[in-house]
Amino acid sequence: MIIDRVEVETINSFSKSELLKEVYGLIWILPILTLLLGITIEVLVIVWLEREISASIQQRIGPEYAGPLGLLQAIADGTKLLFKEDILPSRGDIPLFSIGPSIAVISILLSFLVIPLGYRFVLADLSIGVFLWIAISSIAPIGLLMAGYSSNNKYSFLGGLRAAAQSISYEIPLTFCVLAISLRVILSNSSSTVDIVEAQSKYGFFGWNLWRQPIGFLVFLISSLAECERLPFDLPEAEEELVAGYQTEYSGIKYGLFYLVSYLNLLVSSLFVTVLYLGGWNLSIPYISFFRFFQMNKMVGILEMTMGIFITLTKAYLFLFISITIRWTLPRMRMDQLLNLGWKFLLPISLGNLLLTTSSQLVSL
Repeated sequence: MIIDRVEVETINSFSKSELLKEVYGLIWILPILTLLLGITIEVLVIVWLEREISASIQQRIGPEYAGPLGLLQAIADGTKLLFKEDILPSRGDIPLFSIGPSIAVISILLSFLVIPLGYRFVLADLSIGVFLWIAISSIAPIGLLMAGYSSNNKYSFLGGLRAAAQSISYEIPLTFCVLAISLRVILSNSSSTVDIVEAQSKYGFFGWNLWRQPIGFLVFLISSLAECERLPFDLPEAEEELVAGYQTEYSGIKYGLFYLVSYLNLLVSSLFVTVLYLGGWNLSIPYISFFRFFQMNKMVGILEMTMGIFITLTKAYLFLFISITIRWTLPRMRMDQLLNLGWKFLLPISLGNLLLTTSSQLVSL
């Protein structure tokens, strides 16, 4: 059989195009894999920090045997949970029981798509980025409610109901605070997280939204802690009342996923506090950026992005330190106190703050 030269060239060009498509597909996956690796490392660091800070507050020795300074303790705990038996409740709803933790984890991981970690370092710069985060974060309590309902356990079911009630109570004040922050950007037909950070870059340290919205910052801080279900707001898993709440019947890797959810939620909240109120990756010196003097150098973009990531994470860890300290300092609230704080105090304050911000923006137009 004789093959024409044109046919050979056509076959070669087709194979090259298919190879290029595969290469482009791998290149597209690389940022996602890099982000997942970074998230994993961050969670391990947060777990280690919480154990060290809590040990210091309580004047005791923290983890010290698993690796240098106990750095590998979280890996050891995760490995132990991975090999533990996965016990299923005999009379529970097994499909919902298995899906619940996955929904909670995936919904929080999707929030990282719109978080700008540094200059030009964001997976999806969407015009509705900040509201997409609010919508996605409201899905996680659905997974917790499913986990509680499917366990066929009254303690688990009460924990799931508490998680849903707590999420609704504090999601509304949090949304009002985000609206007040985003109002200037929304007037220009965008609520992108990148645009919110850029809007704070004009006056450096004094341009942060923290100074424009101090009341909103406090309400957002309290609401985000409640959304993370951290002490003093960890009513859905109060051990002296509900054994372990919605995760009572879980074991093995599924229990580890709930453990992961709590720290992922804390990391997301810390990063959004940084983006919305602390200027994100911006330096504290107005109009001065060291690397912008060398725009002709190709390394400038990489150095600027690396510096931005470092600044963003430094600010986020400040919030992490505050939340960890609060957890090991304040006692747990009662359920009625938690709901009263959300509906009777934070909601009117956040609504008044939004109306005041809207009025000032309309007057300045």
